[in-house]
Amino acid sequence: MRLRVIGTPEDRRVRLFREAAVRAGLSPPAVTPWREVAAGGVVPADADAVRVDSPGGDAEVDRLLRGADRVARHGEIVGFADAYRGMVAAVSRLEDAGLPLLTTASDVAVLCDKRRCHRVLAHAGVPVPEALPDVDGYEALRRSGVRRVFVKPAHGSSASGVLAVAFGSRGRVAAYTSVERDGGRLFNSLRVRRYDDEHQVAGIVDRLAPDGLHVEEWIPKAALGAHVIDLRVVVTAGRPVHVVARAARGPLTNLHLGNSRADVDAVRAAAGPALWEAVADTCVRAAACFRSSLHVGVDVLLARRWRGHAVGEVNAFGDLLPGVLADGRDTYSEQLDALLSGRFETWRAW
Repeated sequence: MRLRVIGTPEDRRVRLFREAAVRAGLSPPAVTPWREVAAGGVVPADADAVRVDSPGGDAEVDRLLRGADRVARHGEIVGFADAYRGMVAAVSRLEDAGLPLLTTASDVAVLCDKRRCHRVLAHAGVPVPEALPDVDGYEALRRSGVRRVFVKPAHGSSASGVLAVAFGSRGRVAAYTSVERDGGRLFNSLRVRRYDDEHQVAGIVDRLAPDGLHVEEWIPKAALGAHVIDLRVVVTAGRPVHVVARAARGPLTNLHLGNSRADVDAVRAAAGPALWEAVADTCVRAAACFRSSLHVGVDVLLARRWRGHAVGEVNAFGDLLPGVLADGRDTYSEQLDALLSGRFETWRAW
């Protein structure tokens, strides 16, 4: 099997996938840089399967996908909607050229739009938090009357621009976010901070709103000791075997924000067999909405006191779980096994 990767050559995702291919007895996959694809370059049609990896982490790729004249400052939250349209257009060009993609353009278009993804999951009966319709700014958020919400850029990733907002009495508000303000511009930071000045919170939400917002109820999470817990589950060709439990002292659990991994066996024991089995079933049903994709990363919210669960997001590029093995395979080896054994074709046709 001849493989090719569309990615950022120096990204560890690309390196780990190539190493997995060599372990599987294959030649190292050829790599086409995202910069070439984003600039409209032609990708050789010489592979039996083409992995489309995350375009994140390269400022020039971001600029090309946004169609912008300037590179954004490091960590700047800007142009999500334009970058989304550019990425979907780029993957569509690859598909139209007949490349055998392991993640299709139609799946990318839904998975990278939180509003569309939420609707698809809800329509399929997958448990999801209740979403608010048509929030176009802070005033609409206030008028909704909902007391606790997550505000997410519709096309963001890695908690970029996400706020957990709680409204109190007498107009009080508290927002937890990794957003850092610099004048009228917003930047990602590695520290979660709390804003309790309504003018500042409104300014952040209104700055994000033109690119589109997805707002959903804030489901209080289950706790293990002093930390709240959620899960990232990678489902590969219908198998939800790779799991990371994320532990945080606040509402944002992303590991790059200084949070930690919890012991999965301890989380499983606390959840109990019925809930754990229900979570696995939900992850498979969520992945089944995107059968044209070899893998997806499913973020599972575990409700307080382990009394239920919901899917917070499904990620097109959510398979980077370093050190997590299942049956002796990491996520990339699992994907190659699914390809070489025919499991992916069976899953896609099921």
